[in-house]
Amino acid sequence: MLRAVSGLTPPVVIAVTVEDEALAQDAVWLDLENPTEEERAQVERATGSRLPTQAEVSEVEASSRLIQDGELLTLSTPMVSRHGTDAPVVAPLGFVVSPKRLVTLRYAHSDTFDNFAAHWHRTDDCGGLRPFLGLLEAMVDRMADSLEHEGALLEKLTGEVFSPAMAAETPRGRDSFLRSMLSDVGRGGERISHLRDGLLGVLRIVRFVREAAATWTPEPEAKRLKTLEKDVLSLNDYESQLIGKVQFLLDATLGFISIEQNNSVKVLTVVSLVGIPPTLVAGIYGMNFKIMPELEWHYGYAYGLALIVLSGVLPLLWFRRRGWL
Repeated sequence: MLRAVSGLTPPVVIAVTVEDEALAQDAVWLDLENPTEEERAQVERATGSRLPTQAEVSEVEASSRLIQDGELLTLSTPMVSRHGTDAPVVAPLGFVVSPKRLVTLRYAHSDTFDNFAAHWHRTDDCGGLRPFLGLLEAMVDRMADSLEHEGALLEKLTGEVFSPAMAAETPRGRDSFLRSMLSDVGRGGERISHLRDGLLGVLRIVRFVREAAATWTPEPEAKRLKTLEKDVLSLNDYESQLIGKVQFLLDATLGFISIEQNNSVKVLTVVSLVGIPPTLVAGIYGMNFKIMPELEWHYGYAYGLALIVLSGVLPLLWFRRRGWL
């Protein structure tokens, strides 16, 4: 799909495939979502600029993500998008920025782009840099909200893992709870890691644009770039704090799991040790020697049974006194 912001008054957003190349030539912002080859070719003819392919936008090398060709900047970064209640999706996002217009290439639906397109208005002196900065600011705001949401979830998980209710659970209940906790913390860490990739990509783009477009960046946009860089750096610090909390929760959860395993091993050890003395007594009195003093006793059988029981009970009492049970 190709969306174009035209030069009409007032400016309108057309969320359909653009058939008139004159409209694309007059547009300040061309937004391609999962573009076809025909749409890419149409925009290339209208703008006179080569657009990167999906494979090129997906490159991980910094030299492939940040390219300058005169006043034309080709940029790419991972984008974390989430539509409604769907799971977050990490997809490549490309920008082609020039003083005249902005072209965006994205390969996943993004509510951030839709909301920005619905509220952004073109001005007479608007070039490609102004909607570009607006999109970056909207993306950073969305990632900041996501980080705050993940921070609240981690606070909730922290309260649950150290709650007295968890300690009062039955062994089976604790096992189920710890398994669920480990899964929740792992998924939270994965989501934060995706947000970290997005923030680092935006930070690289902002720093690159500040230097590469310094000669044609108006003073207000230059200040916005500087402010945006500070915002991303502060979010990176917050993200590092969240990653530390994720690691702490993982260590704590694994520690509780290790304690549960040690308790199980301790119980098995006690049971095996308790069973040794009765087995020894039964083995002795089960031998078929002709001369055995207890063989002719009237209470020999009861004596043997009592000795077996006593040899099992005494170790149990000793282990209980030591706090092993």
